[in-house]
Amino acid sequence: MESKKPTVNVQEEKQKGQEDQEPKVIEWEDYEQELARLCSLTSALEEAKRKKNNLEQKLHSLTQVEAESLSQSNELDEMNEKLESRKLVMGNMSMHSKIVEEKVRKEEERLSSEIRSLLVAGTALSEARKRMQDSHRSLTGEKGYVHLNKLQKLLRLRQQYMLSQVSLLYPVKFVIGRAPEQELESFTSSTKSGVPSGSKPVDQGSLTIAGLNLTVIPSTKMSFFTDKKEVQRSSTALGYVAHAVSLIASYLQVPLRYPLRLGGSRSYICDYAPAIDHSMSSSDSNSISSTSLKPVEFPLFLEGQDSTRAAYAVFLLNKDLEQLLNFIGVKSLGPRHVLANLKELLRTILSSEYIEM
Repeated sequence: MESKKPTVNVQEEKQKGQEDQEPKVIEWEDYEQELARLCSLTSALEEAKRKKNNLEQKLHSLTQVEAESLSQSNELDEMNEKLESRKLVMGNMSMHSKIVEEKVRKEEERLSSEIRSLLVAGTALSEARKRMQDSHRSLTGEKGYVHLNKLQKLLRLRQQYMLSQVSLLYPVKFVIGRAPEQELESFTSSTKSGVPSGSKPVDQGSLTIAGLNLTVIPSTKMSFFTDKKEVQRSSTALGYVAHAVSLIASYLQVPLRYPLRLGGSRSYICDYAPAIDHSMSSSDSNSISSTSLKPVEFPLFLEGQDSTRAAYAVFLLNKDLEQLLNFIGVKSLGPRHVLANLKELLRTILSSEYIEM
């Protein structure tokens, strides 16, 4: 039934349309009434058109609003997506900032400890600098290094003067033409390094002390000497050398390794060699020998003495001369050149270079 209603309505509308197309005859008496009805219909039609236009405008505005709201919704969705991505980035940055903050905190702690150590080191450095300045002032002051250097020069001048007296008391000189086998050697070209370059060791027979020749005592008995006066002169010369060495050591304030017991031509030299005292039985394998340092004296003369002990005494006397030479920075000329070493010792100390050593 519902499907037939639209068909009936269409037919009715067609009949009305045909009736409308047919001219309508209006009576004169009904003209005014019909005219009024047409005017009212016209005004109603215009009002409907106006309302239609208003509705179209409102619909258009609503459509625009809906389109704008849709676009704004899309923009809002995009902004939400960007916001979510930025939130993720901010989360990562926050985590990274926490890691960096932890690293910065550890670095600050390390720098704080280094700063504290630097402050301690700076304090120590300032104290050391202050001590250095005090030391510098003390060195450059009236009792400083300059004054000490002056005193040292004065002391060496005094030592030179006293050793010049020893040189006058016991002069060591060359003797020319004393024996055919004797050689004359010059000491003027000698240096601190020891034996002069290009020269032979000095023969003992070419040097004398206070006019006496020193003969090296051979390891023989007294009966082999044909001239006892020569032996006595050698003993006297050794006494002179021993006295000169003792005076020089005292002036230089050098304790001799082998002390001297002066007695002129009957002088002795001491050697603190270890003496072994076997107080226990030799049958005991676990026995320990007691050792003690005891001075042993050796004669600087041959009369009535063992020649081996006398030769060893001359060797020890030369060792004392070598000790004095080493003290002033000069090497010994040899183990058998007693007078040559003594002359070199006096020559070096009496030279002008000794003051500036």
